[in-house]
Amino acid sequence: MQRKTVTVLFCDVTGSTALGEELDPEALRGLLSRYFERMSAIVERHEGTVEKFIGDAVMAVFGVPAAHEDDALRAVRAAAEMRDALPELGVQARIGLNTGTVVTGTEERLATGDAVNVAARLEQAAEPGEVLLGEPTLELVREAVEVESVAPLQLKGKTEAVRAHRLLRVREAPERRHETPFVGRERELALVREAWDRARSEQLCELVTIVGDAGVGKTRLAVEALASLEARTVRGRCLTYGEGITYWPVVEVLKQLDVLPPDPDAASAIRSLLGQAETVTSPEEIAWAFRKTLEHAAAAQPLAVVFDDIHRGEQTFLDLVEHVALLSSGSPLVLLCLGRPELAERRPTWPISLHLEPLPDPEVERLIPETIAEPLRERIAHAAGGNPLFIGEMLAMAGDGEVVVPPTLQALLAARLDRLEEPERTVLECAAVEGEIFHRGAVQALVPDEPQVTPRLAGLVRKQLIAPEQAHVPGEDGFRFRHLLIRDAAYDALPKARRAGLHERFARWLEAHAAPVELDELLGYHLEQAVRYRLELGESANGGVAAAARERLTAAGRRSLRRLDFGSAAGFLERAADLGPTDELDLGLETDLIDALSWDRKGEEALNRARSIVSRAAAAGDRIGELCGRVFETAQRMHLGGTDVSAELEALIAEALPVFEAAGDDLALRIAYRAIGESANMRAQMDQVAAAYEQALSYPGPAGLTALVGYQSHGRYHGSTPLTELLAWQDEQEPREQRGYWLRAHRSSALAMLGRSDEARSLLAELRTELAERGGAQGVLAAIEGHGLEIELLGGDLDAAVAAGLESCRLREELNRLSELSTIAGGLAGVYCELDRLDEAERWAGRATELGTADDAVTQMLWRQARARVLARRGEHGEAERLAHEAVEIGETTEDLSSKAEARADLGEVLALAGRREDAAQAVEQALARFEAKENIVRAKQMRERLAELRAEAG
Repeated sequence: MQRKTVTVLFCDVTGSTALGEELDPEALRGLLSRYFERMSAIVERHEGTVEKFIGDAVMAVFGVPAAHEDDALRAVRAAAEMRDALPELGVQARIGLNTGTVVTGTEERLATGDAVNVAARLEQAAEPGEVLLGEPTLELVREAVEVESVAPLQLKGKTEAVRAHRLLRVREAPERRHETPFVGRERELALVREAWDRARSEQLCELVTIVGDAGVGKTRLAVEALASLEARTVRGRCLTYGEGITYWPVVEVLKQLDVLPPDPDAASAIRSLLGQAETVTSPEEIAWAFRKTLEHAAAAQPLAVVFDDIHRGEQTFLDLVEHVALLSSGSPLVLLCLGRPELAERRPTWPISLHLEPLPDPEVERLIPETIAEPLRERIAHAAGGNPLFIGEMLAMAGDGEVVVPPTLQALLAARLDRLEEPERTVLECAAVEGEIFHRGAVQALVPDEPQVTPRLAGLVRKQLIAPEQAHVPGEDGFRFRHLLIRDAAYDALPKARRAGLHERFARWLEAHAAPVELDELLGYHLEQAVRYRLELGESANGGVAAAARERLTAAGRRSLRRLDFGSAAGFLERAADLGPTDELDLGLETDLIDALSWDRKGEEALNRARSIVSRAAAAGDRIGELCGRVFETAQRMHLGGTDVSAELEALIAEALPVFEAAGDDLALRIAYRAIGESANMRAQMDQVAAAYEQALSYPGPAGLTALVGYQSHGRYHGSTPLTELLAWQDEQEPREQRGYWLRAHRSSALAMLGRSDEARSLLAELRTELAERGGAQGVLAAIEGHGLEIELLGGDLDAAVAAGLESCRLREELNRLSELSTIAGGLAGVYCELDRLDEAERWAGRATELGTADDAVTQMLWRQARARVLARRGEHGEAERLAHEAVEIGETTEDLSSKAEARADLGEVLALAGRREDAAQAVEQALARFEAKENIVRAKQMRERLAELRAEAG
């Protein structure tokens, strides 16, 4: 059994009841017999398969047992011929065609799937003498047909209207358009030109045969090579099927030349071949006569003859070409033959001049327009594997950042795979289960009854479907698909039931044999696929397999979370959560998932996830789960900039903690104390932040729950802990925690406060480089840039401080983390005050005012401080003093020692500008005491200098 894309044709006689009334039963039987015989003959001539007769209807399938790349066009040609034959038969009929995926190879039916049903419904919707094409069929034959659209059809069994098109006529399929630029191929062009130079200089025939995969650029290479030659060029193409195809390319060339050889016997043979005479000729005479014709034409003007698709050519035709190549002389003639790799299988002795390889990466880049965004460029280049046709087709269908494989390419690849012998195809399909890169041992494990796996793989290498590759599993032979699209075509042919079993068996092999870094990700993926395919087929999933998949994906998500790859973490954890029983709530997994979503700029998704926890837990009567969900939901609203949410969160925790403690639920307590830390951070109770996260860490929990030590460091950095004590505490942490971004970020700012600016900048640069190389983690980078503002401000590089602040604001705005954005905006306003750029300072202070919530203590301080400094410099001293005093008062409600100190320093500046030097000195003295308590050497030194200036001015 296989999944295949086929084109299904239904043709049904109309008015059969009336015919039964008009005709004698024997006459009716004879009429219908002739009808069935004629319809069957037409289908078979186009290499379709008649599945059955249903009453007066004929059902035919194109694409089974063997697929052809032009099956849809064959079906349409057959339909047009059937339609045209109806008047002669004395019957009326209607015809419908549709293309789609079906299951084939079952005993009951040749093809099963929705495509069959739609084709039947289209036939029923057609008028007598009409052929209706479904949209998928038209997509495959658009260049070769004339159609007119009909109104969308409401077909039985279809929820949405179906688009259909009335077939008017079938044209000859046009030559492929060359819309992509021609790049590279200098060596190959030179080979053709050298052959041409020899033919001209030696007055002989040169045979050049170029072999390559479909779409790799053989025809385009021929066009480009011949364009620069001073020669007459004629072309012939070998057809895929039909009557009289043996000499079809020869006849095409003769018609273009429109000349006869001078020898009367040769001329007679040519006339016979062209249908202009009844002379009986043999293949040998035709070959001789064709050679004489070419020599005669080349004597008048140097001649290049291109034969395309010679891998399809009959042996008689190939004999003719060899005859010309070996025996022609006296005239400059080049035979340029183009074909696919199967030519070597059909004619092993054929002299192949060049195997045309895929384009290298630099030339692929030149084919993709610069307007295509980088992620999509990479995906197209990777999927196409250097094939210019594949690139052009995918560019034509490039949508919203996704690579779409056009149906024409799917048909091309499916036809290529159908030419394989059954054992080779089975090996290739099993290899596709592992992926683009696979291993011999894995294939053997998936086809244990195949004793010739290695020879089969070698055969697939010779056919250029796969290539050797460095193994990812020690002791194994590695291979890769030459094109990702070939892998996808092989995989898509597998029935879903078989895919499920193969993924499960491959996971067992991988677990036993491999030890790659990302084993959890790989095992989780393959086990997950086994579960999902069974569910899609309406089967119950194996509970053990689902649990194993969930465990592996959860482990992969937590590993990604620890390395701050939040996008990957969210993806793994969501997939793990989806595999769990619907009545089960994994709070540890949900906590990590909400963290990952929040840091991955998906705050609204995190909020919705929290709300779903509440509803699921409530429905299950899970009081602890419901309370945890409410804690998550409230904390997320606070992060998204909700007003006065911290008080709501604290009230909720006060309600939840006794319940959690009574139940002795360590995970719930861990969640609660994390939330206490988040609320305390909003109110700048920084010592409480450190204590709450330390308490949270004391309760056992899943390994992935993130950054608890980092948040402790955050509380100690901003709180009353002296800097040297902070650094000593960091040194006591586990090496993995010390390498964490948060501890190093706090360390860099602490070093800057201690006057060690070079060390601080070096550490900051190290963090930026790591994050840039890793990609993602924009939320972390935003925080790092916030520390950059502090470090550069302390180091005296105000322009660099502005740059860091602006970048931090930009990143936080992208993340929609408005609470954090308001704080950085306030800090940036302060830097602009230092630069005396008052309008910009005022603008950023306004942004902080707009975004900051009433319970965000630090933001409320910062915008007041900046606004006060602006007003004081503009001479509006009364309002400036009021705002500066308010900032000091708010600071006194917090445990943020540095913010308290800065508020008093700014108050001193405002008072000094008002001429109140003694009061200013007192404020600066208070700031100095707090900077000294924090061990902020740089700011303490500045305060001492400022204090001395104020006392000197007062004195």
